Amino acid sequence: MRRHLAAFLLATSLFATACGSGGNEAAAPGQPDKVTVGVIPILDVAPIYLGLEKGFFDERDIDLELAQAEGGAAIVPAVVSEQYQFGFSNVVSLLLAQSEGLPVKVVSNGNNSTGVDGEDFAGLMVKGDSPIRTAKDLEGRTVAANTLSNIVDTSVRASVRKAGGDPSKVEFVALPFPEQPAALAGGQVDAVFVVEPFQQAVLAEGGRRIASSYVDAADDLTVAAYFTSQQLLSENPDLVLRFTEAMQESLSYADSHPDEARAVIGTYTKIAPEVIEKVTLPKWPAEVNRDSLQTMADLAVEDGLIEAAPDLDALLP
Repeated sequence: MRRHLAAFLLATSLFATACGSGGNEAAAPGQPDKVTVGVIPILDVAPIYLGLEKGFFDERDIDLELAQAEGGAAIVPAVVSEQYQFGFSNVVSLLLAQSEGLPVKVVSNGNNSTGVDGEDFAGLMVKGDSPIRTAKDLEGRTVAANTLSNIVDTSVRASVRKAGGDPSKVEFVALPFPEQPAALAGGQVDAVFVVEPFQQAVLAEGGRRIASSYVDAADDLTVAAYFTSQQLLSENPDLVLRFTEAMQESLSYADSHPDEARAVIGTYTKIAPEVIEKVTLPKWPAEVNRDSLQTMADLAVEDGLIEAAPDLDALLP
C-alpha cells in the first residue's frame, strides 16, 4: 500500500515540476473561459461529449477542450498541477488522493452503476466451461484488474465477501481491459473484471458473468466523478460553478436520452457501431451518491488500501 501511494505522490510531484502552474488565467473581457478536461475514452464520459455537442458549455461561456488520457493515474496529477482545469476519475483514486492530502475537490458526478445485478455495464467474468460458479470460488484463483489497489479489486473483494468467501485469498494481476478477454480465453487468468465494451467481448467468446461487483460493492454506486483542484476552486469559484452546472445538465440529458448517448460514443472511441448498440450503458445521475462513497471508503480501509477513511466533507461538493 505504501509503495502504491508513494508512487502516486511522486508522479504528482514530477508532473507538477514538469508542467508548472498556469492554465487558469482569466479570460479576456467578453471572451469565454478556455477549459481543458482530462477524460478517458470510455462509455462513462459520454455525457460531457454530448454536453459539448449540445452547447451546454458554450451557453455558460466555457470553451471546452477534452484531453484523452490513459486513466486517472495521469489525470489526477495533471489537475493538481493545473495543466487541466478539471478531470474525470474513479472514486477510489480520488479517495486515495484525498487521504494523502492532495488538493482535489469533486465538483460533479461522473457515472453510476445501473444497480441491477446481471445487467450492469461491468462484470466479473469467467470462461463458459470454468468450474467457478460464484465469487466465493475465486479463493486461490487469479483475477485480472486493469489497475491494482483501486476500484476494481475493492469491488471484486466485496463480491467475494458477499458470496461468503475470503477476499484475502484472491490474487489480482494487472492487465489492461483490452487484453483481458484474450487472457481469459487463453487460461492466463481464472477470471476478469471488465467494463463495456470488453464485457461484450467476453460474452461473445462464450464467457459468463458470476457477479456484478459494482452492484455488490454499494447500492447505486457512484463509480466516477469530475473533479478540480482546490486552487482553481479558490481562485475562480464562478468558473467551477458554471462547469458544474453544465456538467449536471449534460448528465441529466444523457441519462434521459440514451440513444443520443450511444450515438456520441462512436465519435470519441473506436468501438464498432454494432457493439455500441449492444453495450449496457451506465447510469448518469446529476448528483454524487455520498452513501456509496462512504461505503467504498470503508471497504478501502477494510482492505488495507488506506489507513483511515478520508474526509468526505473535504472531498465532495
